[in-house]
Amino acid sequence: MKKTKFDNLSTDAPLLHDDHAKPVTRREFISQGFTAGLGSVMAGSVFSMFANPKKANAALSSDLEALKASCGIATQGAGKIPFICFDLAGGANIAGSNVLVGGRGGQMDFLSTGGYSKLGLPGDMVPSIMNPTSGLSDFINNELGLAFHADSAYLRGILEKVNPANRANINGAVIPARSENDTGNNPHNPMYGINQVGADGSLLTLIGSRNSDSGGNSMSPASMIDTAKRPTKVDRPSDVTGLVDTGDLVGLLSQQDSVAVMESIQRISDMKLDRVNTQITTDDVIKDLVRCGYVKSADITDRFGDPSSLDPELDGDIVGPSGIFTQQEFDSDSEFRKTAAVMKLVINGFAGAGTITMGGFDYHTGNRMVGETRDLRAGRCMGACLEYAARVGVPLMMYVCSDGSVSSNGMIDDSVDGRGKGVWTGDNSSTAASFFLVYNPNGTPQLIGATTEQQAQHQQIGYMRSDASVETAATPAANNVNLLVETVILNYMALHGEQGNFSSLFPSNGLGNSTLMDSLTAFEPIVSGTMS
Repeated sequence: MKKTKFDNLSTDAPLLHDDHAKPVTRREFISQGFTAGLGSVMAGSVFSMFANPKKANAALSSDLEALKASCGIATQGAGKIPFICFDLAGGANIAGSNVLVGGRGGQMDFLSTGGYSKLGLPGDMVPSIMNPTSGLSDFINNELGLAFHADSAYLRGILEKVNPANRANINGAVIPARSENDTGNNPHNPMYGINQVGADGSLLTLIGSRNSDSGGNSMSPASMIDTAKRPTKVDRPSDVTGLVDTGDLVGLLSQQDSVAVMESIQRISDMKLDRVNTQITTDDVIKDLVRCGYVKSADITDRFGDPSSLDPELDGDIVGPSGIFTQQEFDSDSEFRKTAAVMKLVINGFAGAGTITMGGFDYHTGNRMVGETRDLRAGRCMGACLEYAARVGVPLMMYVCSDGSVSSNGMIDDSVDGRGKGVWTGDNSSTAASFFLVYNPNGTPQLIGATTEQQAQHQQIGYMRSDASVETAATPAANNVNLLVETVILNYMALHGEQGNFSSLFPSNGLGNSTLMDSLTAFEPIVSGTMS
């Protein structure tokens, strides 16, 4: 059979496989890299000083400020920890060559050499090899709490973007769990569940970079979908700046004068309403709707009359000489612009949670270099989110998943970008895993457990057999993607100290009793109910 030869493709080049049918559906186009998020280039302005919305907002007059709470107008979301999901379409490698996965004892309960070979690691790069001088492995990196392979492309990308001073405030957990290959039918996306437990934004409830019911490539569990909360598509800066339209008034007057006019209109309307009887049985409700409508208009003009308060390109922490992305990086890569747009909204509380879909991860191309370069870029996007959370000063839970995975037959790619690792030769759902990282501005997220051994089993929820196949009986999540999503939501709630409410919010869940749920939970709370 004719074999397609893949040279060192660019990170945006589509992937054509002899053993795959031609892409037909939207998801197939994404996973093979034919479709990616677009971007736009926007010019800077003198208003870049307003890039931080917490600094840009001038308070409304005291009488209107008092009405905001009664009208249910949120200024920085619901106070829940920001949540971002990376959906790597196509079946990316996560276990072994990126995040270390081990046996029953956790990440450091090493697999066999043959198992690591299946995960793309040659015998001279397996984490069990100890340096005779130091007595430690040269192939394990714990800088982010969660153990990565020292040459992980995800890790290299993350560390490029995360300031060394912020790394100690990051920790994470890995969940070995099977999922089917190259299909969006895996219900990986937890957005609706994250909203159901309280996450919300001041502008939008949920966002995603794809125009789908989940906002991503993978589906959401059918039982959790609430069509009224369907994610708004955001995949470029112009999607963010186009969210708010304050009308022509701001163009005719200064922002400050426009706010004053809107406040005056509200007061005049209020005086009129007090003298009017609508002769409707719900008179008070009608008047509250009118009153709150004017308050909301004034508040929106106050906070967003200058669109630069939302523009990620004008945020000096995101783009520029001291930004996470250089101007050249931002201008030249649509994935960076997409990431910037989503993280700007979520981390600042404008949206409750968001999905970033990255395409082209069906990279079993008969070499290693294609997968390494795509994983590296994904790592840079992950690191950007973590670093931005640190700069804004809020916690973040970042979840990374993919539809299936890949495996290696042991052949080595000795090219510069191949880095002497095993080539990816085929799809393999049994080597799949997901992971999440947590940033806490107040210190390192603490694993549950009184001993190192107990903590290791909370950091790796489930395990692999020695041959690098997921042990499907290890946890409810290991062989059921719906229950994997429930496990992720349980861990999100646990960060707020609210995991005890899980069964009441999801009465039909499949995670078992409270003891089993405790074994599926990684961290002690980092906030009490909401962020202070």
